[in-house]
Amino acid sequence: MAYVRLLQHCLFAVALYVAATSAALAADLPAPAPIPPAVYKELPVVYNWTGFYIGGNVGGGWSGLSGTNFSDTLGSTFTAPTNVQFLGGGQVGVNYQFWGGVVIGAEAMFDWLSNSQNAAITATAPDGTAAAIGSINNRWLTTATGRLGYAWDRVLLYGKGGGAWVGANSPGISIGGVPSSFTGTSSSNFGWTAGFGVEWAFWGNWSVRAEYDYIGLKSQTFTVAPGPTTFAGDVIAFNNRNISIATGAVNYKFGDW
Repeated sequence: MAYVRLLQHCLFAVALYVAATSAALAADLPAPAPIPPAVYKELPVVYNWTGFYIGGNVGGGWSGLSGTNFSDTLGSTFTAPTNVQFLGGGQVGVNYQFWGGVVIGAEAMFDWLSNSQNAAITATAPDGTAAAIGSINNRWLTTATGRLGYAWDRVLLYGKGGGAWVGANSPGISIGGVPSSFTGTSSSNFGWTAGFGVEWAFWGNWSVRAEYDYIGLKSQTFTVAPGPTTFAGDVIAFNNRNISIATGAVNYKFGDW
């Protein structure tokens, strides 16, 4: 029994020594360094072109005319000027941006053209008789197009294509300085259009763009009224009708789709 008690006392003394030594060592150790708070870096916000938009545009329109655009049953020689007209109007459309920057969309655009007094088209018959055809002014034009482009954040480069409708006046004619008229016309004011442009979202949902469009139309014919003139009953054809327009526009996008 004496040995057992002696062993118990020894074990108790060893335990006290270990506890005291551990407390002393813990007191000598430095305090743990504080854990720094997590730092989150904000990623730059990339502009999204998805959404409906509406806007206005101004610019100029012209037809690339020359004498080769005209012919008649007499074999006359034609001269034709290139006339530039001011235009202005508006557009409405929608875009959808896919992941990766590809943008598709659709747009309808309507423009009025100024009623300017442009230079006349002249025709000279084989016998030397001259006729002056009043300028063929396009009064309005409408296009409905699909768009496909690629966006670099707030800059969008795109192409477009679709249908076009044009409203034109009915020109008059004078032969040898004497007024005459056309008894009928045959034409279609529907055609096709293709173009391209670049758009920049400069502030919030506001953007500006520059665009060029080409409009191709079907041929048109004019029949001169009967009378005691060389051109009486002559059929004049206006071939390869086309209009080019260059516009600048401002758009506002109504949020994301």
